[in-house]
Amino acid sequence: MKRKLTLLSTLLLMGTLAIAQTGKVFDNLSVKSEILKGDRKFAIYLPPDYETSERSYPVLYLLHGAGDDHTGWVQFGEVLRITDSAIKDGTATPMIIVMPDANTGQRGYFNNPSDNWNYEDFFFEELMPYVEKNYRIKSQKRFRAISGLSMGGGGTFMYALHRPDLFSSAAPLSAYVGPLSLDQFKQQAERMGLSASQSELEEYFRNHNAISLIEDGDIEKIKSVRWFIDCGDDDFLYEGNSLVHIAMRKKEIPHEYRVRQGGHTWTYWRESLPVVLKFISDAFHQY
Repeated sequence: MKRKLTLLSTLLLMGTLAIAQTGKVFDNLSVKSEILKGDRKFAIYLPPDYETSERSYPVLYLLHGAGDDHTGWVQFGEVLRITDSAIKDGTATPMIIVMPDANTGQRGYFNNPSDNWNYEDFFFEELMPYVEKNYRIKSQKRFRAISGLSMGGGGTFMYALHRPDLFSSAAPLSAYVGPLSLDQFKQQAERMGLSASQSELEEYFRNHNAISLIEDGDIEKIKSVRWFIDCGDDDFLYEGNSLVHIAMRKKEIPHEYRVRQGGHTWTYWRESLPVVLKFISDAFHQY
C-alpha cells in the first residue's frame, strides 16, 4: 500500500511539473485608447514560470498580418507550442510576447495621412506603457524586440526605424514594405480616397518607406538594432525585401537576410518563429 501511495505521489508530482512547464496565452485582453477612441484588444503569452517567479522578463511585440487580428499568431502561428518548446530546449530565453490587434475599425499599424487612424501613436503612447506597467516586463531597449509577418513585417520595419532607441532586435517576416515608388504610393492614396496635399503625401511616403528611411536615416541609430529579415523564395513580396537588403548592404548596416523555400503562408511563418525567438534571445542574453 505504501509503495502504491509513493508511486501515486510521484505521478502527481510529474503531472504538476508538466503543467508548470507550460506557458499561458490570454487572447481576449483589451486596453482603453483615447487616441483610437475605443478599447483595443491584444493577446499575450506569459512564460511557464511567470506565476511562480517574481522576476521581470524581456518582451517581444509580435505583429499579425492583414486579414488576421491579435489571435492570428495564437491560432495559426501556434505561438504557445512553439515558444514553450524553444524555452524548454534552451534556444530561447523566457519572455513575454504581446500581440496587438490592428485589424478592427480600420486596418494598419501606421498613422493615417488623414489623421483619423493614428495607430502608431497608440502603439507607442498607450499600448506599450500599459502592458509594461501591468506585466513584469523589463522596459529597457536591450530587453525589447519586435517582429511580425506581412503587414506586421512592414510595421516591424517602421517601428524599429522610427524608434531604434526602443528595440534591441527587429525581425520582419515576409514584410510588406509598402509601395516601392512615390508614384505607386500616390496611386494607392487616390484609390483609398486619402485627403492630403501632394507635399503631405510625399512626406508621408518618405517617412513610411523602409528603403527611404534607410537611405536618409541616421545610420548609427539604425545599426543599434539587430536585424533579421526573412522572406520565402516564392513570396510575392520578395522584391521589397530584396531592395531593403540591398539598401542595408550599401549603407553597411549589419543584418541577417534569409531566403528559404516557401511562400506567403503560415507553414513558412511557423518555421520562422523558432529562429526569430533564438535571434532575439541572443540580444537578451548579451550575445
